[in-house]
Amino acid sequence: MSDLFHTIPHAPLAEALRPTCLDDVLGQSHLLGPGKPLRVAFESGKPHSMILWGPPGVGKTTLARLTAQAFQCEFIALSAVLSGVREVRAAMDQAQATLDSTGLGTVLFIDEIHRFNKGQQDALLPFVESGLVTFIGATTENPAFEVNSALLSRAQVYALQSLDTGELAALARRALARAYPGFMLDEAAMKMLAGFADGDARRLLNFLERSAETASLQGTATLDAELLSRVLTGQGRRFDKEGDDFYDQISALHKSVRGSHPDAALYWFCRMLDGGADPRYLARRIVRMAWEDIGLADVRAMQLVNDAAETYERLGSPEGDLALAQAVIYLAVAPKSNAGYMAYNAARAFVSGDSSREVPVHLRNAPTSLARDMGHGREYRYVHDEPYGYAAGERYFPEGMPEPGWYEPTDRGLEGRIREKLAFLRDLDKRAQKK
Repeated sequence: MSDLFHTIPHAPLAEALRPTCLDDVLGQSHLLGPGKPLRVAFESGKPHSMILWGPPGVGKTTLARLTAQAFQCEFIALSAVLSGVREVRAAMDQAQATLDSTGLGTVLFIDEIHRFNKGQQDALLPFVESGLVTFIGATTENPAFEVNSALLSRAQVYALQSLDTGELAALARRALARAYPGFMLDEAAMKMLAGFADGDARRLLNFLERSAETASLQGTATLDAELLSRVLTGQGRRFDKEGDDFYDQISALHKSVRGSHPDAALYWFCRMLDGGADPRYLARRIVRMAWEDIGLADVRAMQLVNDAAETYERLGSPEGDLALAQAVIYLAVAPKSNAGYMAYNAARAFVSGDSSREVPVHLRNAPTSLARDMGHGREYRYVHDEPYGYAAGERYFPEGMPEPGWYEPTDRGLEGRIREKLAFLRDLDKRAQKK
């Protein structure tokens, strides 16, 4: 079997197979297809500064290198994790020296540009404006939040997408043909490999390389699902607990619950667990969903989600995960109301912008004889002595403040009954006013 494996490259497979021309890039057809923005930019003959935004392993570094190659520029790569203003200035000196000696421009590529602080990002501005370098930044975070507006205004943002299953399969076949021509990857193994890669080309190639090395040691050229399952054990799904992907998924979970779709809610809940999200964080978010989107339409929801969170604290994972999952299902199928949430927000907004109105005299506390002599609480009507247990026509707002009507219960679930009761009480108020 020794001849079969002599083509295994010494460099990491992902680096050895890095595309050398634009046509070799897999994925990003929305940017690189005929007539699409990046394809047009490459064909224009004039480079421009850009920010490549997308998840790991989708070709950001490759596109930066291909830009330098296409426009015959020197290529300087910095990592924002390891570099600072001093390294940026050294890169600018090198770019100036290259321009003076050869007449060639320079592409300055900064990986993880979102890691630079404001001062470090500002240090780039004069050199980008002067045209000394063509700046290309790569980021996995939303540049609208993480990149200074001044730098953002001088660079075109291109959003890159995760590779789909078909593109990952094509990449795996290309890697096998070029680096492991004697190996076979069956359909089940291909599907497993693509699933573990989770849209990340580099991740797929690393997994493929490890699988091929394992197969080589076992004296086989067949990469099947059984072999891959041993190699990939413990490899979690790609998941950034602090990045956009995290907040996008919690948003999808919340909106699926709000949309009364239990299966979709379960899917996003399990995706986040699979990606390594802290179940305690999910429990807190689930409690928030109950108060925001179910509210008084189903008061059992709040109790159930609190019980689920307490169950998780007692049992931990994986047993406690089931309690949270069932809470998610319950919230998804429960009647929905944001009436309480909207009323609270409206009241907070009003109070924050209003003056400090006096408490009406009849509502004031009267713990002392002096307070009673001043009339505090004098004309207060005790509701338990009134018909229906309600003081019809009584006012509880400060003098001169109209009824705001903040809380408008829906006709769903328990709130339907609350709505009926409030309508009855308002009718009693109207009758009292006529008298």
